[in-house]
Amino acid sequence: MTSELDRRILDIVMMLREGEVVSYGDIADDAGFPGRSRAVGRFLAATEHDVPWWRVVNSVGRLVPGNEQEQSALLTTEGVKVKNGKVAESAFGRFRSDSSTSHARSTDCSSVSESERFEAGGLAC
Repeated sequence: MTSELDRRILDIVMMLREGEVVSYGDIADDAGFPGRSRAVGRFLAATEHDVPWWRVVNSVGRLVPGNEQEQSALLTTEGVKVKNGKVAESAFGRFRSDSSTSHARSTDCSSVSESERFEAGGLAC
């Protein structure tokens, strides 16, 4: 059985665009569970869903320990700049060069229905 937190994490991670990099905390906040960044990491490590896990890093951009090479390669193919094991710049999200906010999205996804997200091209949150 999937928890509400897991469902929301999955929804948000699946909406991340190519070249978009966010933190575990950003996902937790957008899911309506601030402070639950470790739960996001546990979900990504254990999920059987095919998710773009490589687009989620810690708050300072550090890549997933033990998976740095794979994550760096995947991010680089999406145009993300990685330097010394950290995200230096991305097209979207927390690490974009013109970032005026620290979060991936300004909308709390917990109040947006699945149909509304799809109607908005999957980017409503």
